[in-house]
Amino acid sequence: MNNKFTIGQSVQVLDDDLEGVIIEIDTSFITIETTEGFLIRFRESEIIPSISNTIKDQLIDVPHQMIHQKEEVSRTKSTRIKPKERNLPPMEVDLHIHQLTKSYKGLSNHEILTLQIDTAERQLRFAISKRIPKVVFIHGVGQGVLKEELYHLFRCYDGIKYYDADYQKYGTGATEIYIYQNAQRN
Repeated sequence: MNNKFTIGQSVQVLDDDLEGVIIEIDTSFITIETTEGFLIRFRESEIIPSISNTIKDQLIDVPHQMIHQKEEVSRTKSTRIKPKERNLPPMEVDLHIHQLTKSYKGLSNHEILTLQIDTAERQLRFAISKRIPKVVFIHGVGQGVLKEELYHLFRCYDGIKYYDADYQKYGTGATEIYIYQNAQRN
């Protein structure tokens, strides 16, 4: 593991709107405490050092003005979802361990399951934030442990309906969720 991160350092998550402080570094993961007080584990490749607020303000200043101009223009247009867009294929999240990490040799079953659930939760939050209505989580058949953990995760959110994904395409190894866009999250 590269030593570019240190305990107490402020970091941001690359594919998520999360910031926090590093509280633990081990050989495979870096644990951060988010600004909301949650402890979440990430791989080093998933985080970057935080950009200071003064630099952030300088970077955001000009684009921020451009966004306001675009918002004024876009407010006049109504948002109509075309029939083609309504039937777009769902987002797919493959939770097979070989899809999530290059080397998983030496990881315990608990570490593998934790990585899979953390990935699923991160992708679920991403889908909610981007208003993606359908997501297919490919978990495989196995003994059903991952599938049950996913169901537990889905029950923690309001406005999510889950069911077996298309059998012809995925067999019995996938679960599709539908995210109701007007529902509030826990």
